[in-house]
This record gives sequence, structure tokens and C-alpha cells, in this order.
Amino acid sequence: MARLFYPAAWRSDTVDNLSGISVPDPYRWLEDGDDPRVREWLAAQDRLFRACGARWREKDSWTSSVDDLSSFGVCEPPMVRGPVMFLAEQLRGDEQRRLLVVGAGGGRRVLVDPARIDPSGRTGLYAWWPSREGDRVAVQLEVAEQPGSDITVLDVRTGEVVDGPLPRARNTSLAWLPGGEAFYYVSRVPDEELAPGDMRLHRRVRLHRIGSPWQADAVVFGAEDAPDHYYGLTVSADGRHLAITAMAGPAARNDVYVAELVDPQAPRFVKIVDGGAIGARVLPRFLADGDLLLVTDYQAPCGRVCVADRHDADPASWRTLVAEDPEAPVDECLVLDGPALARPLLLVARARHGTSVLTLHDLASGRTLADLPLPGAGVVSSLRAGVPHGHRAWFSYCDATTPPTIYRYDAVLGTTEQEAGAATAGRTPEIRSGAVGCRAGDGTEITLFLFTPDEDRQGPRPTLLYGYGSFGMPMRPWFFPLAAAWVGAGGTYAVACVRGGGEEGQRWHDAGRGPHKHRAVSDFNDAAAWLIETGRTTRDQLAIYGQSAGGLLVTAAAVQRPDLYAAVVAEGPLCDMVRYEQFGLGCTWTDEFGSASDPGQLRWLLGYSPYHNVVPGAAYPAFLLTGAVTDLQTGEAHVAKMCAALQHATSGDRPILMRREPDTAHAASPASKERALTADILAFAGEHTGLAPRRTSTRLPEAVAEPR
Repeated sequence: MARLFYPAAWRSDTVDNLSGISVPDPYRWLEDGDDPRVREWLAAQDRLFRACGARWREKDSWTSSVDDLSSFGVCEPPMVRGPVMFLAEQLRGDEQRRLLVVGAGGGRRVLVDPARIDPSGRTGLYAWWPSREGDRVAVQLEVAEQPGSDITVLDVRTGEVVDGPLPRARNTSLAWLPGGEAFYYVSRVPDEELAPGDMRLHRRVRLHRIGSPWQADAVVFGAEDAPDHYYGLTVSADGRHLAITAMAGPAARNDVYVAELVDPQAPRFVKIVDGGAIGARVLPRFLADGDLLLVTDYQAPCGRVCVADRHDADPASWRTLVAEDPEAPVDECLVLDGPALARPLLLVARARHGTSVLTLHDLASGRTLADLPLPGAGVVSSLRAGVPHGHRAWFSYCDATTPPTIYRYDAVLGTTEQEAGAATAGRTPEIRSGAVGCRAGDGTEITLFLFTPDEDRQGPRPTLLYGYGSFGMPMRPWFFPLAAAWVGAGGTYAVACVRGGGEEGQRWHDAGRGPHKHRAVSDFNDAAAWLIETGRTTRDQLAIYGQSAGGLLVTAAAVQRPDLYAAVVAEGPLCDMVRYEQFGLGCTWTDEFGSASDPGQLRWLLGYSPYHNVVPGAAYPAFLLTGAVTDLQTGEAHVAKMCAALQHATSGDRPILMRREPDTAHAASPASKERALTADILAFAGEHTGLAPRRTSTRLPEAVAEPR
């Protein structure tokens, strides 16, 4: 393969002195996207990517495979409010989801269709919160590359706007008060009240009354001493109490505050959980008797369910309802307490060795009543129940060959039935899936999920290895169109459950964050080496893929061990870990990665930061660095700086490319853009590992089960 001629990128002599450590940053100038030199260089990179992509031999076939295997229909459980069901649906050809309302008689109608608001497809349905009575719904639409995200309130019966927009509510939580005349929500402080260039969150919890201007919304919680806090809101069924979880960024611990709503506009909060003191995460919800149900990893790294007096802040007084299972971390739970039940029940979802189990418990004692059957060895998510009280629960199920499917559990009848689901346009391939263990360098066992064609052929296969390893996010054997397309072409898709994720509970997360983040990277390289050593693949057939923090993982892994890989795909990655706090939401992630302002933590960061560990003269694998032109989470500068550094350094002939996407954001792009990106990733990885699609797709009728 002939070495490419890359667009010239000036290497400056910029060097920062940080705590006595000299840190070169030759491509600092690429951070300024408004600089004409930067725009010219980026345009040249765009041309290079298009020229290389045009030569990928199987691009059209991969595009066809992705189209066949992308799911459409209903993929998450409904929100049920009294007799009304709120349901999100995305049909084949739709760029975004639409919000449907299903009445008591089963009639369906579209309440919000983003395509009617913005035919370009750039505006998406981000979130929705029905009132408890189901007669109003707060809706949040978002334009992918814009930082604002307004809330609008609709009359469910007519679809007319009754209030809003309420501005600056991106990534909010929202809790209605009974009656549907007011709700609590979270919004950012107005820009004019902030210092120029201040990118911190600066959020406040506010009370909004329907019909009042947003400027009159009273701030009920939040202050200047918590500039990077996220807030979660929960109101009791009787509307008499409000609970707030407060967490600094996506930290591994949080505080809990509870207030009695004598005056909803001026609640007096009591701090019942000090997350810093106990070093744990605690998620509360109100029970009918006023006590709190707590899901926590306090003294239980894999999670337990407790009951607590809302007035007692001492964790020693919490009563364990469902004990920790060290081999099955708690994912979520919900209460069923409708009048048709003989007693209130608790439904608990856990993950045992990556696959879900559902258990039913007596809410008063915690005693296990039943193990609920599931369709297969897959993943359950998004447990939901009717509001305010009910005896039915809805959940989503998927596995390697099953797109998300909605099931309804009826606790009175003791039955579980399929209610709705997603479908694909073509048949999903026959896939064998399973979990295996491999050893990291320090002897720790790392779980690998392996997805292979359902055939007996032995020997190495082109393999795509995925990982994430941050924020305690667990990897699961989900349905993933990219994975199905890869395996359908005859390859192996693998997922490495490295430390830093949540597969084994909070201890597993702690073992791969902060000063231990390097373990996530070494675990990933050890997993890759195991795949090669056991004959499942070869160096020339192994590509790796990660998104966001997973993009950091695979980029760092490849920089440390370029000899292991044929190709690397990093989607929206973090690469400059010295300056990541300067971009996007990076300033809120110091609990996970550390801060360059601390000398000790700076050394951690420099130890694995991909941008700072590029070695001139190394023969790097093929790289595809992808990102949005406007990335409000990680910041778009990471991709440009890493691309320039690798193009300058590599002595190999494998291409270093960047793929930029205009009019999108870090995630949740229009469906056609998501499919195009997936096809490019597969075509790139296939080109450099020798995998091509099999042309055996069979179309299926476009039918989706309707909710009952």
C-alpha cells in the first residue's frame, strides 16, 4: 500500500509548563475552528477522506447490510399515565422518533412529529415527561449541534402548546406535581450572568407554574458553589415531598436531599445522604407510606435495595430489602402497588455474567417470590410501571439477534407478553454468542463477549473488538446493527469488559478510573492479545472500535501497542487528556479521569493520553477518527489534533483519516447520518482486515407489532 501524502500541518513550538512538567502541544492552533488556516486544513482532510473512501471496494455492500439490519419501530417501553400511553416510534425512512399517544380504546395518534417541525431531520425528540394525569406532557426537542434545548408543554388531547418554551434545559430532569399545574425542572443560569467563556454547567432546580413566564420561575435548589452538578428530581405520589440527587458530573457518588412541600416554591431541604462521606451512589424513590426506597452501592459494590426513614440520615439505620449478589450487579428496580394486587411488589433487574435476570419480591419483606422467565439470554432495560399506581410493568428486551422488543408483565395474572417491538428490513444473521474469560497481565479475569457466525468453520477470522471502560458503564450483549452486519459477513465481533466499566459493580469501576485508568487500556490490549494468541484472529485481521470515552480507550491502546492492530476506529474520542477539561463537558469528568491542575493527576493523564504518547517513526495501524463538526460533549479539537499528530509520526503506509460530520452532535444524529457513519466504519474496518459482506440479505415485510 502506497503511503499517503497528508495535508501539511504546522508544528508549533508551544510548550506548557504545568507544575514543573514541560508538556509540548504542537497542534494547539488546531483548537481554533474559526482560524482560516484551521478551516483550510480541515477541508483538505475532508477531501482526503472522500478520496480514500471512494476506493473502498465493498462500501456499497456494507451500506446495503446496514440498511437491512438497522431497526425501526418501537424500541423502548411506554410511559403509562392513567388510561393514556405515551410511546416513541421511529419507522423506516424516519430521521427521528415521533411521540405517539395511545388511548384507552387502543387508538393511536401522533402527538409530536419532529419531521413536521424541521423537515431537514436535524431536530430530534430528546425527552418527554407526561403529567401524572396524562392530560399534559412536557416535551424537549433538540437541534443536534446547538447547545440550547427548550421545554414546551402540550395539551395531550388537542396537541396545542399550552406553555413554554422554557430555555437552557439541556440534560434536565423534570418532576410534575399532582394536578398538572406545576413541575420542577433543571436549567442553566442565563449566559449574561456568567463570565465570558465560562463552560461550566451552573444549573439550578426551578419551579415552573403553567402559564407563568420562565423568568418568574423560582430557584429552589442549587448555588454557585456547585458549578458542575447534575440534579435528579423525584416527587412523591401524593405531591407532599421532593427528593433531589446532586452529583458532581457523572461521579461515582451523590448526595440526597429531601424536602416537605408545605410551600412548593420554598421547600426546606434536609440532606439525608452525604455521598462524599459514605463514598457511594444512592438513588431514592418515595414509597406510599412516605419512606424511601434506596438503590445503593454503599457497602455493596454490586448494589442492594434498602428502605429508609426519610427523616433519618444515618446509613446504619437503612434496612436491607434485597441483599447484594456479588455475581449479579443490580441494574434497576420498580414498585408495583396497584389496588388490584394483594400486596405491593418489587421487580428487580440484575445482570449475571452480562445477561439479565428479573426477580419478583415482596415489597414489605424483600422475600423473593419468583424468577420471571425471559425470551432468552439477553438484556433487559428500562423498567417502567403505570403512574400513579399499577400492577403492570413494561420492559425492553434484546439480544445479539433480537432488536429491542417491549414486553408487559402483569403481576395479577402472573404473565409476560410481547407488546410491541422493533424490526429490521432484512433477516438478522444466525449468530452464536457467549462469554469467555481471559487474563489481564496482573492476573485479573476479563470477560469477553464473542459473537460469531453460526457455522463450524475453525480458524482465525477478521475481528472487530469493541470497548468502553469508563464511568461505570457496563457492556452487555445488546442488539447492535454494526455487530450484526460484521458477523453476517463472516467476522467475529468481540466486546471487552475492561476495568473502569460497571460489569462487576462499583469495585470494577473504581479499579479502572482516576489513577487506575491505565488498567482499562492494558486490559483492552491484553484482551486483544488473547484473541490473537488463541487463534481466533491475527494481527492483520484485528480492528478495534470505541465511542467517546471508548474512543479514548482504543486510541490509547493502539498508541501503546500499534503492533497488535490492523485498524482503529475512534468515534468522538477524547485524545488530549491534558486539555480535555477545556473542551465540551470535560470539566465535569475529573472524578473519572483526573485533572491536569493537580501535579499527581497530571502524571496519570500523561501516562496514557493518546495525543501525548504518539511516537515519531512508529508504524501505526490504519486510523479512522470520526467526529461531529460541533461536539458539545467531548469537543471537536480532539479529533483534529490526534489526526495531525498521527499523520506526522507514522512510518507505516496504512492511512490516518478523519471523518467530520456537519449538522450533527456527539450522539443521536439523524438516522440516515447514523447509518452512513456505520457503513463507513464497517467499510474501513473491512478494507483493512479483509472482510467483505455476504450478499445474501432477504427483505422482510415492514410490520411492527402494535401496543395493546
